[in-house]
Amino acid sequence: MEPAMGMGLVALMGAAATVAGCSEDLESDIGSQSNPNSQVQLAAQVGYPHRIFNKAISGEPPSNAMYCAVGAGVAMMLLNSVSTSPLLAIAVGAFVAALLNGVFSTTAYMGRNASQTRFNQYVYLDVLRNHVLGIMGHAYVTTFCIVGLSYVMWNQNLIGHPFPFPVIAMIWGLAVGAIGSSTGDVHYGAEREFQDFKFGAGLNAADSGNITRYAEAGLRSSIDNAWFCSKFGGPVTGIAFGMTVFLDNWRSTAFQGWTAVVAGTIIVILIIIYNRYLELYARKNYGPYPEYSGDVEA
Repeated sequence: MEPAMGMGLVALMGAAATVAGCSEDLESDIGSQSNPNSQVQLAAQVGYPHRIFNKAISGEPPSNAMYCAVGAGVAMMLLNSVSTSPLLAIAVGAFVAALLNGVFSTTAYMGRNASQTRFNQYVYLDVLRNHVLGIMGHAYVTTFCIVGLSYVMWNQNLIGHPFPFPVIAMIWGLAVGAIGSSTGDVHYGAEREFQDFKFGAGLNAADSGNITRYAEAGLRSSIDNAWFCSKFGGPVTGIAFGMTVFLDNWRSTAFQGWTAVVAGTIIVILIIIYNRYLELYARKNYGPYPEYSGDVEA
């Protein structure tokens, strides 16, 4: 592969990853599958029933890994059995993954809220209708972009990564879920879910579950959260994931096949060693971390 073509493919994958990261974060915000989802689940039990959608089936990394792997698996089956075009195969695979996401979202919302009726938490059918299609739409965009960039990596005429197509998509699904759960949630849980509390002050244990239930006009739903997060939390998540894909894929263009995998493994080991050295340096220069005894004075 010519260097110019290789860099063009890396840039294309970085762009697709940016879109995927943004849509993944907004999908998790609509469904309350981000880190603050435990507060949404707890709210009704401590006297704060709400109209926020809650589909916390699992953490974002494993769920997105499943959707992306399913999308890539369907696409690979179509490519091998029907000999369809790659673009159509990826689109169909992403659609199947979005349907799977919709099924899981519906059953999660119905099951969670039905089990909390004793706390005056009800199943709102209008919330279900208004949110599921938005969740599926964002999941489709995420899966389409990740399956697409995974196909570019897997195709032997392009980059030719040695891992199977669905495995590459699964790994990137784990990555986008982890970045959405870490980068995007800072601008969702800290700012939006507890908007009534001073930013940066932390959350007292006595306030657990005391989520903000009112929007600018009327009762809040997760659509309001997505509207808020689309201003900053979603884009910054997309940039973080896009940079990860763009800056990491130089290995696939500079090296070939398993050599790129070995290079990546060496880099990860070096980062682990550096992090360990940094921790030891901090302990030595700033004292050991105190053990928690139950009573900590300010």
